[in-house]
Amino acid sequence: MAHAAASLSAELESLNHVLRLVEAFRAFDSDNDGNISDAELAGIMGTIGYKTSDQEMRAMMQQGDKNKDGLMSMGEFLELNTKHLEMGNLSSILKAAFEELDNEDENDVLTGEELHEVMGNLGLGLPLERCQNIVNSLDFDGHGAVTLDEFRVIVDSLL
Repeated sequence: MAHAAASLSAELESLNHVLRLVEAFRAFDSDNDGNISDAELAGIMGTIGYKTSDQEMRAMMQQGDKNKDGLMSMGEFLELNTKHLEMGNLSSILKAAFEELDNEDENDVLTGEELHEVMGNLGLGLPLERCQNIVNSLDFDGHGAVTLDEFRVIVDSLL
């Protein structure tokens, strides 16, 4: 049981890292269009502690910009920066939570309370506060809920 608790702790730390990446992305997406330029990417990397040269930044942008539109979407940014994370069971649990919500929720929005309930139903008792933090980090309009598509960005980046 101690190993499972240690594993969950590491998985939750990885999730916290992803949420910090989301918050950094949102802070530098000045027009809130869900995309960042290479200059905005340089700002993000600086705030999370990476010193990168212009050449490294261009290479990172080319690697992350999967659709080659000259911008990096949040999904592309998370995919680029989460490849090394060990998510263990958490990614499959979040995917299962998304699928359950997608099947049950007619209004296509997710609150922290709903995420907490679904996670409990799946056997992962994430604290309500942590579930609310997940939702708040994705809540672009400040209404206390996110669309399932916004939640999908996190889930897809962890798979």
